[in-house]
Amino acid sequence: MNNINVLLEPVRALLNQIGAFMPRLAIALGVLAVGWLVAKAFRYSIVKALRALNFCVLTERAGIDGFLQQSGTEKDTTEMVGWIAFATAILVSLIIAFNSLGLLLVTDLLGKLLLFIPKILVALLIIIFGSYFTRFIGMAVQSYCRGADINDGDLLGRIARYAVLTFVILLAIDHLDISGGMIQQAFLVILAGIVFAGALAFGLGARNHAAALLNRWFPLDRSDDTP
Repeated sequence: MNNINVLLEPVRALLNQIGAFMPRLAIALGVLAVGWLVAKAFRYSIVKALRALNFCVLTERAGIDGFLQQSGTEKDTTEMVGWIAFATAILVSLIIAFNSLGLLLVTDLLGKLLLFIPKILVALLIIIFGSYFTRFIGMAVQSYCRGADINDGDLLGRIARYAVLTFVILLAIDHLDISGGMIQQAFLVILAGIVFAGALAFGLGARNHAAALLNRWFPLDRSDDTP
């Protein structure tokens, strides 16, 4: 009889642990169910609020929506922000659920991921407003070139736009603080290499073409300068 009790003792301990764990599991599943409903409502309200504020007009003029459609998705930037809000609410519910289960390591990992989401939102806003500003810069350069009778104003406007857009992307990446600035440094090295290679090729192999372009942009003989 004593031998049977010794054999059944681990089974009793396991059943006690399962009995103590099941209420916590039920609470965690309830938290996840409520969190999923709250996340859907939160995403719906965020999308409605952004559309009421004409946020979609800003992203469309900035060219972000067009870029997303070219990449193969039918969602616009407003819906992407809504899904980020949905993921945020789901992360909060997961943190509460895993914390109730006593899984502290998983809770800490999800907490770090949750703290990273505001950086993603700020970086996205930097890209959106920066892209809108770059379009304004490009149009301003084109208008100035037309007013100054400088040819190839469209080309100069695109160059100015992409130069400012590069700075905006670097600013957004710097805000994310990924890999201690390694991505920014690699991007700058690649950009510097492209600019140096283009300048070297343009200077050595296209000097006549460069002189022709400079003469087109800044002609030496203007009709309005003749007496």
